[in-house]
Amino acid sequence: MKTTLSKLILTLFCLGLSCVGYAGELSVASPKALGISAEKLGLVKPAVQGLVDDKKVAGATVVVARRGKIAFFETFGMMDIEAKKPMTKDAILRFYSMTKPITSVALMMLYEEGKIKLDEAVSKYAPQFKGLKVYGESGNVDAKRPVTVRDLLRHTSGLTYGFFGNTAVDKMYREKAVFAWQGNLEDMVDKLGEIPLLYQPGTRWHYSVSTDVLGYLVEKVSGQPLDRFFRQRIFKPLGMKDTAFHVPAKKVDRFAVCYGLGLSVSDDPAKSRYLKKPAMRSGGGGLVSTAPDYLRFCQMLLNKGRLDGKRLLRTETVEMMTKNQLPEGVTRGDTGGFGLGFSVRTGDGKFPKGEYGWGGMASTHFWISPKHDLIVIALSQRMPFSGQLENAVKSIIYDSILE
Repeated sequence: MKTTLSKLILTLFCLGLSCVGYAGELSVASPKALGISAEKLGLVKPAVQGLVDDKKVAGATVVVARRGKIAFFETFGMMDIEAKKPMTKDAILRFYSMTKPITSVALMMLYEEGKIKLDEAVSKYAPQFKGLKVYGESGNVDAKRPVTVRDLLRHTSGLTYGFFGNTAVDKMYREKAVFAWQGNLEDMVDKLGEIPLLYQPGTRWHYSVSTDVLGYLVEKVSGQPLDRFFRQRIFKPLGMKDTAFHVPAKKVDRFAVCYGLGLSVSDDPAKSRYLKKPAMRSGGGGLVSTAPDYLRFCQMLLNKGRLDGKRLLRTETVEMMTKNQLPEGVTRGDTGGFGLGFSVRTGDGKFPKGEYGWGGMASTHFWISPKHDLIVIALSQRMPFSGQLENAVKSIIYDSILE
């Protein structure tokens, strides 16, 4: 009996270490203890496994945390089909545009320090933006006002991406290779200064390279390369040990394959550009990370800027960032508004008002509901972007909340 009890204690201790290893200070609790129906939450498993079985995704990870504790953390399928490697909880994944909230937090840290103002012209920090014109079919016209830092944060700058649309301005982006991985942030901003804006600043929401320009501003204002700023000011304080702009050699075995349609290989870890430190430190889409790392970032946000006794942002700053900041008359359509770095749900409907989050090009997703004290992270590595994983689990998770 004593031997059996000792083995049980040892097993529980090891399981505890495993949870800590995966999620830092976030502990695990039963769904019931967190006001969640275990039976209903369990429906996430067949929903995601169905995507794997139907070959919609090779593998996936879903994390549900409530009240600061993990209620659900499961992996599905494979991180490398050919090598027969199952998806793991600490798999390193391409987070692409889930980099944007991190860059936005970095900028707002400098805002709190009084080093940058939200309603100042971007040209104060990036002279290349001075005197930008706005595209017109019969000729470019003057901008009615300068692009501001706030415009960059909420995607009302007049910039575009170049590879999503087919406007005349998008074509100019492609011709000048505005977003080139072999270039750098200075090159990108120089090129943007030579191209007209797609629309008048502040008049439309349009997804764009705005957050990459924010990364450039962080470098200029802080005097540090973006990777160093992230590492010293965000990743180290939060314990995000696997989040970076590249994957070091000692971690390549945890780097998942990214798949395309039909589960064709889109990015092979053995040949990936992420194996080298990039010249282009893309604040809009350059980071790799893990579910446990990003969970800690999300918990800091849900805690209004604080985690484990370390404060990155003031409460009022996070509240400002996670409320709709779009000008009157400007919307993102049915999904509502946009804050300073996040989409924001502005009305109650199928999902709660005040929910905020974002996603990434390799079909990664996160959302946070302050109303429910809830964080959900749903990750795959599937190109091009698809919302199928989020769609498969979102209603299930909200329906599982009991109180």
